[in-house]
Amino acid sequence: MSERNDVIKMKGNPLTLIGDEVKVGDTAPDFTVLDDSLSPVKLSDFKGKTVIIVSVPSVDTPTCDLEAKRFNQEAGKFGDDVVILTISMDLPFAQARWCAAGGVENIKLLSDYRDRAFGNNFGVLIKELGLLARTIFVVDKEGKVQYIQYVEETTEEPNYDEVLDATKKLLG
Repeated sequence: MSERNDVIKMKGNPLTLIGDEVKVGDTAPDFTVLDDSLSPVKLSDFKGKTVIIVSVPSVDTPTCDLEAKRFNQEAGKFGDDVVILTISMDLPFAQARWCAAGGVENIKLLSDYRDRAFGNNFGVLIKELGLLARTIFVVDKEGKVQYIQYVEETTEEPNYDEVLDATKKLLG
């Protein structure tokens, strides 16, 4: 498995990403993660929809909390043609608790803790921490990656406007 150490940092310190790099234009690799009932969820389950994949280190941190809640707000504006998957290494039980406490209902919060299939397949698993990097992938209805954002400093929020603009362009 390949490693990259020139992509992200935490508090200025470089981190190593494990897995093959996904690039714009690539077919998004499939993966299986778990929902809050421990049921498997695959990217291919959303074929025919525009999918925003948001990966975060942990929803129990302030930046990830803000990011997931912001995408929850935005998800309500897109309608049924867009699905937002927020993936972390948090246990599904913790994710369910967090969603209930925050009133988060418009995004699908999913866990990669069991197989690390998303982290490895998208090349965003942080070697040093066993967590996912703060990244965003926008996948079109045909399953092609159309936009990628790596948030260089893990403790900072992403550029929401870029993600939303890229998504709106796909919707016509």
